Amino acid sequence: MFYVYILKSLKDKKFYIGSTSDIEKRLNCHNRGSNLSTKYRCPFVLHYLEKFNNKTDALKKEKYYKSLKNHRYLEKIISGRAPR
Repeated sequence: MFYVYILKSLKDKKFYIGSTSDIEKRLNCHNRGSNLSTKYRCPFVLHYLEKFNNKTDALKKEKYYKSLKNHRYLEKIISGRAPR
């Protein structure tokens, strides 16, 4: 199983979008500061999680979410009010 996740930094209130096969391990990695791109933005809270059967589909969805420039639409995705 693969996942696309959206985290929100409690420090700067910004989102981080990623994908993984082990969400618990990945969230712990972000919150320990082990990820260079999020190191100075911890702690993080998981706001959204989407499951995929394969890595290819998860990476496609991650790329799509990262391409969104409208943060209001990301908020809709997180709250379940946006079409997938």
